[in-house]
Amino acid sequence: MTDTPSRREWLAAVGAATTAAAAGCSSLNGTADDGTDSDPDPGSATEQTIPAGVAQFRGSLERWGYYPDETVPDSVETAWRIPEVNTGEHSAAKASAVPLSDGGVVLPGDTGELLAITADGDVRWRGETDMEGRGIHGTPAVADGRAYIGAYDGVLYAFALDSGDLEWSTELGGSIGSSPLYYDGELYVSVEFPTPEGRMFAVDAETGDVTWAEPDHRPTDHPHSSPAVSLDAGRMVCGSNDGYCYCWSFPDLEFQWRFATDPPDTNDGEIKGPIATYDGAAFFGSWDSYVYRVDLVTGEADWRFETGDLSMTGPAIDPARDVVYMGSHDDHLYALDASTGDVEWRFRTGRPLTGCATIAGDRVLTGSKDGTLYALDADSGDEVWRVEHDGWITSAPRVVDGDIYYAERAPDPEDGETDGGGYKLVAAE
Repeated sequence: MTDTPSRREWLAAVGAATTAAAAGCSSLNGTADDGTDSDPDPGSATEQTIPAGVAQFRGSLERWGYYPDETVPDSVETAWRIPEVNTGEHSAAKASAVPLSDGGVVLPGDTGELLAITADGDVRWRGETDMEGRGIHGTPAVADGRAYIGAYDGVLYAFALDSGDLEWSTELGGSIGSSPLYYDGELYVSVEFPTPEGRMFAVDAETGDVTWAEPDHRPTDHPHSSPAVSLDAGRMVCGSNDGYCYCWSFPDLEFQWRFATDPPDTNDGEIKGPIATYDGAAFFGSWDSYVYRVDLVTGEADWRFETGDLSMTGPAIDPARDVVYMGSHDDHLYALDASTGDVEWRFRTGRPLTGCATIAGDRVLTGSKDGTLYALDADSGDEVWRVEHDGWITSAPRVVDGDIYYAERAPDPEDGETDGGGYKLVAAE
């Protein structure tokens, strides 16, 4: 975990530094409470930041999807299935489960419900959001005794974890398909407006009040991508359907640059998936069929890797191996050297990959539209096991104490008969 000033502490420090400058103080250099260097230092850190008491999409502020202390069993069986979690036809990746301190999880669905589920598979409560539209596709942030989630009705919701009661709701725009990022009492979320507009917001997690709205309405054109932060580099990034990756300084939220995929003006370069920050860079895939590493300071590409088709997944980052795992519509999961973009290995599934991979110990989990969840060896890409389903596996798996939670998309929503369920897998006896 990285100790750096929070946004509120940083802004307070700016005021103090302005006064001190008149007395000859020339910088904001200092140390954190534990004595570590608190200055943003792009490229210096390879540790993820998980704020105490917070669980959210991909685990950390950097969105790595990396759980080094978890283990994936050598063989698995289904402990339970919750029916009718996802029943719609929208092809975006489905939401992921987030663990709760009592051993259960919260799991959203495209029905518009947010489900609180016990470890035994009992639904404790259902929170209602966008029940008439495309429901929920983002993943909640859990903190402060609440689950925070946006929906396609453009509203950000806060549900009490103990009861499911709605504590507040804030209408931000046309629709929210991204996952909110929680840090220091604030939620950062990208919001879609009618074409070609979009906008980033910061929202007070206690009250639901908007504390920052991007003044120039960035990113534009339906930002479905979820934001990520690098405290070490002092940057926040988010992608959009307009084919650009946008970057702000963090925590003061001043716009820094935007990086164009190839080409951004034809919508062939859409950035649909979440972005991950690691080693002073932003990693993401694009509909232009490339995976990118972009320097967080300069906004220039360090490398790009061409897959065989568009990429709308988000990266999984393994700092111990210095590898980024990335899926593509060419049916492959790629393990790429994070420094060079060179291929370490590739694994072929039966259909395109839309959801993010997850790293747990020495295993990588990935789902596919072929209806299969795969467990792979992180070093070789060899298959360890697979579990087949009727629906598409586009939800990023979450491993909690060796158990695996995820959801599927309904295989044929138009038939009205086969739904998309939520699952828990456990070690096979």
